[in-house]
Amino acid sequence: MNGADGGPDAVHRRPDGVDDATVEALGKLSEALEAAEVARGHLYAFHRLSGTTDLTLGDAVAQLRDAGHTELAERIDRELVGRNVIPGHWTFQIVEAYDDGYYATFKELERAAREALAGGRRHLYEAEMKEDRRTHGAPGHEATPHDL
Repeated sequence: MNGADGGPDAVHRRPDGVDDATVEALGKLSEALEAAEVARGHLYAFHRLSGTTDLTLGDAVAQLRDAGHTELAERIDRELVGRNVIPGHWTFQIVEAYDDGYYATFKELERAAREALAGGRRHLYEAEMKEDRRTHGAPGHEATPHDL
């Protein structure tokens, strides 16, 4: 059922038999996954910034050489350009390890919990919060995009 006050669409309605505690727990699990997504974004930002750092450092080394500071340029080039950010790892390896390990496991377990407890439905907690907080019938407070 849709309509200006018809509530969430079917994919965001609580299945029969799912209690408040389960919806709240799935909501908390989703919140934790969202935090992991933000952490992943920061990890990718770290990866990008570290790459930019290394390339810019290479430019600085070239400029130091051109300015006649060969010994210093050679030391920076040898000790820092292309250096691992942590032992044995460039940032792409850190990103891959996070994605393939912690992040992939988190995504799978969150999906498995939704499948087992709520028929795979996502964001039930948020959909119910929206329904509780919106002003029924008011412009900008439609239940779904289809109600516009």
